[in-house]
Amino acid sequence: MKYDLEERSYRFAVDVRKFVRKLGNSFSVIEDGKQLIRCSASVAANYIEANDSISKTDFVYRIKISRKESKESILFLKLIEVNSDESEIERSRLVNEATELMKIFGAILHKSK
Repeated sequence: MKYDLEERSYRFAVDVRKFVRKLGNSFSVIEDGKQLIRCSASVAANYIEANDSISKTDFVYRIKISRKESKESILFLKLIEVNSDESEIERSRLVNEATELMKIFGAILHKSK
């Protein structure tokens, strides 16, 4: 089976959107949710850009951004208020996925040197 990191990072962004939609409407949830949605999409978008890069420098730059946005996703996932045990379980799963993505991008950077 071929491993598709583009699909995995896309699924992460989709899952984040589903997670945020289920949360309340407090000011902090709305603001943190906006940031979380942006950075989760940026993980996928920059990885796609890296795959289409025209130089090694551009590739490394895009992978660094994907790693950075994965880290930011973790931060906003931890900051966001959850309203149920089910949401807490989903948040934990998303934090784990963002952490794995961050580590994968870190390994790609290490191998690209």
